[in-house]
This record gives sequence, structure tokens and C-alpha cells, in this order.
Amino acid sequence: MENQLAKSSEERTFQYQDSLPSLPVPSLEESLKKYLESVKPFANEEEYKKTEAIVQKFQNGIGEKLQQKLLERAKEKRNWLEDWWLNVAYLDVRIPSQLHVNFGGAASHIEHYWPPKEGTQLERGSISLWHILNYWQLLRKEKLPVHKVGNTPLDMNQFRMLFSTCKVPGITRDSVINYFRTESEGHCPSHIAVMCRGRVFVFDVMHEGCLMTPPEILRQLTYIQKKCHSEPDGPGVAALTSEERTRWAKVATKVLTGDPTVRWGDKSYNLISFSNGVFGCNCDHAPYDAMVIVSISYYVDQKIFESEGRWTGSDKVRDIPLPEELVFTVDGKVLNDINQAKAQYFKQASDLQLLVYAFTSFGKKLTKKKKLHPDTFVQLALQLAYYRLHGRPGCCYETAMTRYFYHGRTETVRSCTVEAVRWCQSMQDPSTSLFEQQHRMLEAFAKHNKMMKDCSTGKGFDRHLLGLSLIAKEECLPVPELFTDPLFSRSGGGGNFVLSTSLIGYLRVQGVVVPMVHNGYGFFYHIRDDRFIVACTAWKSCPETDAEKLVQQTFRAFSDMMQLMDIAHL
Repeated sequence: MENQLAKSSEERTFQYQDSLPSLPVPSLEESLKKYLESVKPFANEEEYKKTEAIVQKFQNGIGEKLQQKLLERAKEKRNWLEDWWLNVAYLDVRIPSQLHVNFGGAASHIEHYWPPKEGTQLERGSISLWHILNYWQLLRKEKLPVHKVGNTPLDMNQFRMLFSTCKVPGITRDSVINYFRTESEGHCPSHIAVMCRGRVFVFDVMHEGCLMTPPEILRQLTYIQKKCHSEPDGPGVAALTSEERTRWAKVATKVLTGDPTVRWGDKSYNLISFSNGVFGCNCDHAPYDAMVIVSISYYVDQKIFESEGRWTGSDKVRDIPLPEELVFTVDGKVLNDINQAKAQYFKQASDLQLLVYAFTSFGKKLTKKKKLHPDTFVQLALQLAYYRLHGRPGCCYETAMTRYFYHGRTETVRSCTVEAVRWCQSMQDPSTSLFEQQHRMLEAFAKHNKMMKDCSTGKGFDRHLLGLSLIAKEECLPVPELFTDPLFSRSGGGGNFVLSTSLIGYLRVQGVVVPMVHNGYGFFYHIRDDRFIVACTAWKSCPETDAEKLVQQTFRAFSDMMQLMDIAHL
């Protein structure tokens, strides 16, 4: 992606969308076989035999009928999963999304030209916004290079959701509204919203057909800051977006504003600016996955690096209208709801343990030299870390992308395999030789690599099982026993993975996410030539989890694994 962002291309960003293959429906037999393999680490012999019988009954009975219905759906839709996934994974979820569903992270500029420094917030903010808006223009003009694996183009639809997109709360289901249009498609909103001290301001970033320059953006931001620091704070209506979704939907009907088309609440992309000149972002997960924010974050970081964090153009500021404040009409009940939302957010946020650490002894360069896939290296280290810390296997979700297919998003790689557990057990057994430990580790590597390839090419099973369960629901059929079997949830099914993980990439961009379950961990990481950067979260109120200890054990596992590879020449 680094080279693709750097070079210009005559290809249009969205030109391959119509020619991408449809998302396939996997073989029922293959999916159930893979599912059975995935539950083995979490079952004794008796439990496994029971689940095996349940799966066999499903395959020979209702499963085949559901499969046929799913195949019929796939004939009518280029992506049979798309609508279902958006609803089940995001829009139907009622828990507060800002903390539990959204993802975010710090901007990378802190590592080079923009270290923390008071008094730089507005100047840096204007430059950062200008680069972001240039990226917006690349999308509008369809000049953002198409992402590819080799010569194979990937789906770019999620990039349409980065700007002019907002989630709107609903009583039982939220919705996503998207106003983005390319230049060839027509008009697209060109304003930004700035929130400061409980108030909201908007201004158009285009003036007389041209994008504002950093000095012009600086003038707008300075106006907003001076106004907010010299006048009383606003009601802080934005806090309501951190509420439980149904409560937020009920309150939203009571808030009025001058322009109802300006949606500010659950924005797809929020740039966060701190007083010490450090930046971060918080993004709604519903419309797109992390690789979109990785792309724009890397683009901005590269531009800031190339310019040494400075603006070298003209300081001239045109006569541009001042920002307009959106004044919300709120009564006592709404103000009470805002205070309640703030209180519950701060309570939950204070319970979150968040750590970011760097392992600097080696990184991608050495692991690849040893012919080990760097991502698999981290995943297996995490398995060993969890096993050592908790004394049992940890069911794990790793993100695989399915962007080879039309509107493809993600699939689940279940990293806790039989092979991984056997290796973990061997590492804890002093009687196991180093050669045997190495052999079992390489078997675990091979299994994980194959799973990742299968999942990326439409041969995963978790989304397939979800589709079958939703077909049963739509047909008003009883929930098949496969989905109520205790091993289904114990192995992570139904969103119960104790390890929620994702590789952010191989660039200078890091993200963070909260655990999927209360007794679990969030584990996002990125890999560089000479280091591994890990962001790990856990809930302080859970007595059995500790993010710091898990990271320490993961780094210990890194060293142990590399030592195992060093015996190869003996």
C-alpha cells in the first residue's frame, strides 16, 4: 500500500467495482468440518463427541435446507452477507458504540516532526486538516490508487464511507446515511464540523471553487477557539452519542437544530486535537473497517513527514465567511440525559486498562529472514502468552479481509488451533526437546497461514454459519441446536472471543479496540522492520485479566520463538 499511495495512477479509484467477483457461499460440508476442528481445543472427549453429533444432525437435516436458501439469496445479491453483517454486527447492537464498537488511535506524527508541544494545536490542526481534505479530493476525483494484491484489484467501496457519512440512532436498529459523491456523480457536502467545549461549529472548506489553505483553516479554527474560551461552555450534546443506542435514539427526537441535514453524532471519522499538539481519531466501525483509516492516516503522516510538519505556501487569507455555530435547543430533560451520558461514559472509560508497548529486539526483517510470516508470528506468540498466563487455550478472533470480492469486508480467523495448543503445551513441558517444540511451532505456522488464505478467498466458516442462522431466523424456524450448543460460544461463536485481535499493517499507524467480552482482551498491533508495536486493552473490573501481563508474556514468547528458530543450524 505504501507504493500505491506514493505513485500517481490513471486508474480510477472505483473503476473495478462492477467487475469484482461476487462473494461465494462456501461448501456446507467444508464449513462444518472446519468448525468442528475449531472447537477441539475447548472440549473434552465427551463434549466433542456430543458436538460432533449435533453438527452431523445439522448437516444431514435443517442445515442442507438452509444452505439451499442461502445459495438462492447469493444468486440475487452480489454480496449475500453485506446487509446482514451491517445490521447484526453494528446497527442492531444496543450497547454504547463510542467505547465498545468504535476504533481509534493516535496519529504517528508524534514520532517525528510533531512531538507534544503546547501552543501548536491550531497551527498543526490546520495543516493536518488540509492534508485530510486533499485526501478527500483524491477520492472525489477518483485519483486514490486502487488497492491491489499483485495485479488483482480489491474492493474500494468502503472508502466511499470515510467522509460525509453518519450513523443515526434508532429505537431497535440504527441506520447509516452517506452523502459522499465523486465529482462525476454530482454534488457532495464540503463542510466540516468542529466541536469545542460543548459547542458545534461548521464551515465550508471550499471557497470560490478552491480548497482552503492551511492559513485560511487556521483563521477559522482560531475564531472558534477564541469564542469558546471567552464564552460559557455549550450543552455538550455530542456526549449523547456515547449512550446506549436506544436511549440515544429517544433523546435524539427531542434535540432540534437549525439544519437537520448536518449530522454530527456518530460520524464515520473524527479527528481529535489535543492542546499539546497531539492528534488522534475515533471512527464509527459500522461503515468501514480499519484499513480505511490506516490508509488516510498513513497518507497524512507521509505528507507531514515530507514537509517536516510545515506549511511553505502563501500566508494570504481570502475574505472567507466565519464559521457558523449550530445552536441546539435543549430542555432540562435533555440536559439531564447529557449529564447521565457523560457520567456513564467516564465510568466505563475509567474501567479500561490500555497499554501501548514496543518490542524492539527485532521485527519483520528477522522473522521473514527465518521464513516465518510476521503476522502469524504475533498470533502464535499471543496464543502462548495467553496459555502461560491463564493456563488454558484462548479462543481468538483475528481479522481477515475479503476485499477480493464485491463489497467484501472481513472474515474470522480462529487463531486458537489444535496445532497451536499442542505447541503451547510442548513449550510448557520441560521434557519436550527443542527440536520437537520447533517442529510443533512450524506445524502451527502452516495451519494458521492456510486458514488466513482460506478466509481471505471466501473459504472461511464463521460468516457462513452466521448466514445459515439468519436464514433460519428469517424463515421463522427454531434456532438450530448447533448455535445453542455450549461449545459454540465457548469457542468464540456469537461474538464471545476472549482475544479480539487485528493486524493494523506494516506502516507507522497504530489503533486500539476494547475487548469483545468482559473477561477478554483487545489486541491490535502493527509490524515494522525492526519492531512490533502492540496496543492491548482489558477491563480493570475483571479480576482475571491483566493487559500488562499479557503483553509481557507476548514479548517473552517472541524471544522464545526466535530462539527455537536458532536451533535450525545445529
